[in-house]
Amino acid sequence: MTVLGGIGFTAPWLLLALLALPILWIILRAVPPAPIRRRFPGVALLLGLSDDESVSDRTPWWLLLLRMLAVAALILGLAGPVLNPSQDNAQGDGPLLIVLDGSWAGATRWTQQSQAIEAQLTRASRADRTVGFMDLSRPETPVFQSADVWRSRLPGFAPAPWQPNADRTARAMGALADAERFDTLWFSDGLDYDGRGGLLAALQKRGAVEVYQTGANVLAMTPATYVDGAIALTVRRAAPGPGRDVTLQAQGRDPAGNAALLATAMATFEDGALSARTELALPAEMRARVTRFDIQGQRSAGATTLTDDGLRRREVALIAARENREGLELLSPLHYIEQALEPAADLIKGSLSDVLPANPDVIVLADVATLSDAEAEGLGDWIDAGGMLVRFAGPRVAASDISRIDEDPMMPVRLRSGGRSVGGAMSWGEPKSLAPFSERSPFFGLRIPEDVRVTAQVMAQPDPTLAERVIAELTDGTPLVTRKPREQGQIVLFHVTATAEWSSLPLSGLFVQMMERLAASSATATPEADQLEGTVWTPERVMDGFGTLSDAGNLPGVAGPDLIDAPAGPDMRPGIYASGDRRLARNVVTSDSDLTPVSWPAGIPVKGFAVAPEQPIAGWLLSLAILALVADVIASLALSGRLLGQRTTAAAAMLALLGGIAGQPGPAVAQDSAEALALEATAEVVLAHVLTGNDKVDEVARAGLIGLTDTLYFRTSVEPATPMGVDLEADELAFFPILYWPITPDQPRPSDEAYARLNDYLRSGGLILFDTRDADIAGFGASSPNGRKLQDLAAPLDIPPLEPLPADHVLTRTFYLLQDFPGRHSSRDVWVEAAPPDAEQVEGMPFRNLNDGVTPVVIGGNDWAAAWAVTSNGAPMLPVGRGFTGERQRELAFRFGVNLVMHVLTGNYKSDQVHVPALLDRLGQ
Repeated sequence: MTVLGGIGFTAPWLLLALLALPILWIILRAVPPAPIRRRFPGVALLLGLSDDESVSDRTPWWLLLLRMLAVAALILGLAGPVLNPSQDNAQGDGPLLIVLDGSWAGATRWTQQSQAIEAQLTRASRADRTVGFMDLSRPETPVFQSADVWRSRLPGFAPAPWQPNADRTARAMGALADAERFDTLWFSDGLDYDGRGGLLAALQKRGAVEVYQTGANVLAMTPATYVDGAIALTVRRAAPGPGRDVTLQAQGRDPAGNAALLATAMATFEDGALSARTELALPAEMRARVTRFDIQGQRSAGATTLTDDGLRRREVALIAARENREGLELLSPLHYIEQALEPAADLIKGSLSDVLPANPDVIVLADVATLSDAEAEGLGDWIDAGGMLVRFAGPRVAASDISRIDEDPMMPVRLRSGGRSVGGAMSWGEPKSLAPFSERSPFFGLRIPEDVRVTAQVMAQPDPTLAERVIAELTDGTPLVTRKPREQGQIVLFHVTATAEWSSLPLSGLFVQMMERLAASSATATPEADQLEGTVWTPERVMDGFGTLSDAGNLPGVAGPDLIDAPAGPDMRPGIYASGDRRLARNVVTSDSDLTPVSWPAGIPVKGFAVAPEQPIAGWLLSLAILALVADVIASLALSGRLLGQRTTAAAAMLALLGGIAGQPGPAVAQDSAEALALEATAEVVLAHVLTGNDKVDEVARAGLIGLTDTLYFRTSVEPATPMGVDLEADELAFFPILYWPITPDQPRPSDEAYARLNDYLRSGGLILFDTRDADIAGFGASSPNGRKLQDLAAPLDIPPLEPLPADHVLTRTFYLLQDFPGRHSSRDVWVEAAPPDAEQVEGMPFRNLNDGVTPVVIGGNDWAAAWAVTSNGAPMLPVGRGFTGERQRELAFRFGVNLVMHVLTGNYKSDQVHVPALLDRLGQ
C-alpha cells in the first residue's frame, strides 16, 4: 500500500491517470471545433432583436470543471483509497504469525483483542499475506492460510481457563522448528509465565516481532475461606497501582432455586498494594446457597472462585445417652445444642447405626461414654472420611474408664482418673471463667461474657501433645475444649456437660457461636494430595475462560492427587468435582498462585489494542463520480435547449429516478402499501398480533403466532399464511379473524379513531385474545400492573358481560377436548362472553345448547404466545415448566390455540346436539 497525505491507496498505479486530466481539458475544449466567423450583410436586419433562447458556441468553464472532477473522482475511487491506513508489520511481505496467550487473564478484554486481530487480518488480506495462528494455551502446528479464511474463523476463538506454561511453550517451539521466515504479532494477556522468554527468542530469529497488550491491570480472586464466623475473600492484582475499590458479588440460588445475586462486599486496594481482603458475614442458610464469588466488571475465570462443601449448610446428628422425658426438656442433654444449631444446620436424630448411613457432617455425642465395637468401627471410618465428632462430658463419661490409661481412638486426649468428686467431676471452691481464645482456635475473636462460669469438668491428663490440642481453656489454664485431627476428620471434646449442670456456658450466646463455628468448620481445608490417594473424582460442571459454568458431559474422572497437584489444562479443567457425597471446587487461581506482570525486552515494540479503524472511501468517490456525470448530462441538456423540449423523455426519466431515490414516499406510496397489506391479509387466513411498542414482547408475540400457524397447518385443514403485526392507528383490522393483544404496563392507549375501528371489529365477528401474561404472579384482575393496564385499555371497548370459561363452553371441544387452558403459565382464570341468563342444561346432555355466535373477547394471563413461540428452525423459543410436565403443558397450550382459531372460523357449531353422540363416545360416557 502507498500512503499519500494520510490516505493509503491499494492500487496506486491508477493515480498516473490523473496526469491525463490536462489532455482531457484540451480535448474537451477542441471538440467540437470552433466555427469560422464570416460577416453576412443580412444580419444587419436582425440587429436590435432579442433571442429568448441562446446556445453557447463552446463548453462553459464550470461544466468542464465538473467533468474533470467526475473523472478525477473515478480515478481516485478505482485506486482504492483508505483512510487511517496502517503502516505496521502487517504491511510487510511474507507470512505473518499471530500468537495468542489465549488465557483467562485476557478474557475480560477479549472483545477488544478480537477487534484488533480482525483489523490486522484485514490489512494482511490487503497485502496478500498468508497468516498462521498459534494459541499458546492450546499449542498446535500453525497452518498458514489466507487472512480471509482466518477472519471467518475468528469468532470461534475463546480464552482457556488456564495459562501457558513451560510445557506448552516448549510444544509451541517444537511446532515452529521447521517453519521458514515469518513476522509475528503477539497478543499478550499481560501475565508472565515460564518459557515465554525462550519462545520470544525463537520467534525473533524468524522475523520481526510486535506485541499488542492492554494496559489494564489483571485482577483475580483466591478461593473463599470461612474464618472466624465470616467468609474471607481476597483479591489480587498483577501490578501495583493507585488505591481503588472493587466490588465482590456472591452469586447463588434464591429460595425458589433461581439464580440470584445474594450479597455484595467491597474490597479496597491500598496505594501500591497487590492484594485486598474483605469479609462477608452471611446467615448460615444464605451462606449455604452461595455457589460462586465474582469481581464485578471482570469477566474471566480468574475473577471467579467456586464454592464447594466448605460453605454449604451442615447436617448435624445429635445422639444423647438418655432420652428426653416429657416435661423435662430443659434437662435434656441435647436441648441447648438443638437451640444453638437449629438456625445454622439441619439436625438429624436417631441411633448411631441410623445416622451413619446418612453421612452427616457432624455427629454430637452428649455424655455418651461407651461405644460397641461395631459402632466404634463405623464411627471411625466416618471420621477418617472427613467427619467431625463433637463429644460432651457428663456424669456417664466422668464415671467411666474411657481414655484413662490409653488414649481412646474416639477421644482427643487422655482423661485423669483421679481428683474427681462424686459422680466423677472435679469441684472447686470457686467457679472459674474462660480465658480468651488463642489465634489458632476456631473460636478466636468471639467475645466471652463475664457471667459464664464453670463449676465442674472432667480433667485432661497432662501430655506432650496436650497444649496443641487445647482450643479453649479456663483462666487457670485448665483445658475446657480439646481437639485432635484424625485422617481427614477431627474429634472435639467439651470437658463440661451440654446442660447447665456443670457450667453456665450452654445458657449463653457464646455457646451458640461456638457450636456454629464448629459446624461451619466441619469441612476440612483443601485436602492434601496424599489424602486423596486412590480416589477418583468426576467432573460435574466445568468453567470456561470467561468464568461461565457448563455441564461436564462425558468428561472422564480424574485421580484424587491430580485434582490437587496437576496443573490446569484440557485434562484438568476448573470446575466442580464429585466423589460420592463430597464436592470439591477446582479454581483457576489458588492461594499459592502468582500474578506476575510481563516485562518485554527493550527492542520489542509494545502497542495497545486500540487500533484506528481503516475506512475505505472508494465507494464514496465512485458515487460522487456518478452523481457528477448525472449532473453533467442534465447541464448539457439544459445548455442545448432540450431539457424542456419535446425530446426530454430520457432526461425526465432520469430526473424521476433521482427524485424517487432522494425524495420521501408520498400518499401514493402509502396507498400502495395499504393495498399490499389488504392483498396479503386476504389471500389466506392470517393471524395477527397488536404491536405494543415493546420490541421484545412483539417479537415473542410474532414467534408465538408463527408456532400456532405451523401447528394449524400440520394438524387441521386450515393453512394460514405468515402472521402479521398490526398497528391499531393505521392498519385495517377487518382482514384478520383473530387479534392477539399482549398487555404491557407502559403501552400507549389507542386513539379514538383506533377504538372506533376496534369496536367495529368486535361487532363484525372478530375476536381479540387479551393476554396480561401475569398468571405466574397474579390472577386476572387489577392485582398486577398488567391487569390495571388491561382495565384502562378495555374501558372504551364494547365488550359484553364476561364470565369465567365454563366447563361446557364450546372452546373446550372445538377441535380438542380440553378442561385446562395453560400457556407458559398455568391458570384456570380465562374469561369469555357470559352465557344468557336463561341458558339451561338439558337433562341427559353433557353441555348447554348455546348457538350464540363467537365470543368477541377472551381474556387471560397465561402468556400463550410464549408457549407457542418457536425459533426460525422450529425449536421452542422459551422454556415451559420442566421435563415431561413442561412439554405436556406446551402441548395443551397449542391445543388451546387450535381450539380458539377453530372457534373463530367455525363459530359454535360444536354446540349443536348432533355432535353429542360423538362427544360422549370421546368422553367415554
